[in-house]
This record gives sequence, structure tokens and C-alpha cells, in this order.
Amino acid sequence: MSEISTALESQYAELRAKNLSLDLTRGKPSPAQLDLSHALLTLPGEGDYRDAAGTDLRNYGGPDGLIELRQIFSELLVIPVDQLLAAGNASLAIMHDVIVTALLHGVSGSVGPWRDAPGLSFLCPVPGYDRHFAICEALGIRMIPVPCVDGRLDLDTIRRLVAADAGIRGMWAVPMYANPTGTSFSVEEIEALVRMPTAAPDFRLFWDNAYAVHHLTDDEPVVIDVLAAAEAAGTPDRPFVFASTSKITYPGAGIAFFGASPSNIAWRKHHTAVQTIGPDKINQLRHVRMLGDAEGVRRLMRAHRAIVEPRFAAVLEILESRLSGVATWTTPTGGYFVSLDVPHGAASAAVALAGQIGVAVTPAGSSFPYGDDPDDTNIRIAPTFPSQADLESAIDALCTCVLLAVERMSAE
Repeated sequence: MSEISTALESQYAELRAKNLSLDLTRGKPSPAQLDLSHALLTLPGEGDYRDAAGTDLRNYGGPDGLIELRQIFSELLVIPVDQLLAAGNASLAIMHDVIVTALLHGVSGSVGPWRDAPGLSFLCPVPGYDRHFAICEALGIRMIPVPCVDGRLDLDTIRRLVAADAGIRGMWAVPMYANPTGTSFSVEEIEALVRMPTAAPDFRLFWDNAYAVHHLTDDEPVVIDVLAAAEAAGTPDRPFVFASTSKITYPGAGIAFFGASPSNIAWRKHHTAVQTIGPDKINQLRHVRMLGDAEGVRRLMRAHRAIVEPRFAAVLEILESRLSGVATWTTPTGGYFVSLDVPHGAASAAVALAGQIGVAVTPAGSSFPYGDDPDDTNIRIAPTFPSQADLESAIDALCTCVLLAVERMSAE
């Protein structure tokens, strides 16, 4: 055994003896971030249950969601108010429901239900968001991974696939601060996606703008208006836009949004009319009272950044110190994750080693459809939830596990 191997095995044994219990698995807000929205627990307050028009929000009705809230997020998401619906707390639930509705009934402009489409498939840029992939897998939709090239969409491959295969009805997209890479689409990429010819006339972009206001630097880019781009390209119905307040206020008590063309909004409302008579408008009023306006959201997100930015900085500093020359990683300017790429074949072993010493990491391969990373190289790091001290301990331990996994591979 080499001196390096001996030293790493010794470090690993010391970590095991510490009986660690550290969690890097999910991108959850920390307790300090949740405390920023503590006012929600006392809002809207006794006797405050009417909107600006005087409507009693305690009762049924208002399926579009509170207009005052939609006005706030209309500005932030760059979606016209009348093309934006505010619903329950989970955008993931809306995504799932939209796909189920498409499977059963088709979408606006469909010739029939998607379930009848031969070879029904979604394009999945990878690495990507595991919960998107879980929806497709649960509903039996074939996923076609499309690896990014140098951090950008492989537009040539995407164009070729959608032009040739009418079974491809959707594509997952996280346009700002993507999960897990932190990359954002350029204007050129967005215009290419809305302009490209597709064999399926009812092809949809599932546009999950989950991190639109989650900036980590002073540069706070505005959302690129995908609906206007699609309108200009003659494909106004192509984007389905999703967003939520899950990482802005309380994940367990937030609001989710759906934005789209007028015909898509009419389609959505037609089908949700048999599900609900209206969302939780009192919770929506709570958010209006606390946030106030779009600038109030921006102020709140800067307070989030003050908590989160040092955590990301610590992760990047430790990775540079421990893994420089061995692995590569992203340096995000927003969002919730750092994407770590270790030498081919080492990710699963590193994650397993981490688990054995009490450091929970998202399973290797999770950022790929069916959990299958063909190179076994990607590890997603979620820095937000642990305390600063626990995070630093967890990342340092993970680095030891990566180095040990690589060393054991080289010795085989």
C-alpha cells in the first residue's frame, strides 16, 4: 500500500470513529432561512381576510389565485398577470398534474391524449433535477438523456431529436441556476428552443423556473421572457412555466405558480375546474402582506443570500484545497447546488464511503434519468441546510471519500 493510500485509510478510519451524522442530500432552506419568514405565522391577522376588491377570502372561489400575489410574481417571473395562476404550495404537484392531464386528454392543440402517442418520450438535459425524472419514470414516459456540452445545451442534438421523433412531446428545462449545475440559459439558447421545428405539433417545454430569484452575487439578472420569445417565434403554446415560493418563504406552506399562453391557461383552468373551487387564498394573502411587492421579495432574497453565500464559499474553498487536479466542480452564481464531477467510475464508491461514516449524500446517478450516470462521475452537493460547521465537516469528509475511492480504483 502506498503512503497516500495509508494516509487516506487512516483519515477515513478517524472519520468513522467520530460517528458523524451529517446531511448533504436535499436542497432545503436552513432554519435560519426559515426564520426570515417568521411573520407568516401571525399573518394575515385577526379580521384581515379580504383582498383589495373586498372579496371574503375565507370562502370558495378565486380559482386563478389572489391577483395581488400574481401581480408581485408577474413582475419577478416576467409573465403577464392574466397568464399566471397561483395555486397550492408545490410546483412539483402542478407539473405532475399537467403531465397526467396531457396523458389523459392531450394539451391545447393535441390530436389526442399523449398516452396514445407511440414512443412517448421527454428530453432530459443532464445532469438534471431528479424529481423531474421521477415524474416521468412513475408515469411510464421514456426519458432521453441529452448531456450538456461545456455547460451549455447540446442544441444540435436537441434539434435533431425533436425534428425526427413525433413521440417526443416534452423537454425538462431549468432555465436559471439549474439543478444541479447552477448554469443559466442564454437568450440564444431560449430562442433556439422556442423556434426549433418539432415533429410533434404539441411539443411542450416544461420550464421550471424554481430558482429565478435565488442569486448568490450582486449580479441579479432578470428572467428572460420565454413566453414573449415563443410568441415571436410563432410557438406561443410551447412553454409551460412553473415556479413557487418554496425556497423563498416556507416550503411546507408556500404558493406555486403556472404561467403559459392564453390558450394553455384556458386549457389548464378547464381541467382544474373539476379538481378545486379555489386555492388557499388566506395563505396567499399572508404572503401578500409579508412580501408587499416585487421589491419586497428581492429584499427577502438578499437576506437569504447573506445566510447562504458563505456556505457556498466554504464548499468551493474546501473543494479547491482538497480536490484540485483530481475533480472538477461548478461555481454557481445562484441556485441551491454545487455539481461535483469526480474521475469516471468513482462517484458511487465515494458516496457509499461517505454513507458508511455518517455523511449522507444524494445517491450517485440521481441527476440522470433512471439514476443511471453512464460515467459514474457526478455528485450533487446541497450546501444550504447544514450549519456552517457541519457543512464544512461534511465537505471535508466527502473529499476524503472521493480521494480514497480514486486511490482504491487505481490500486485495482
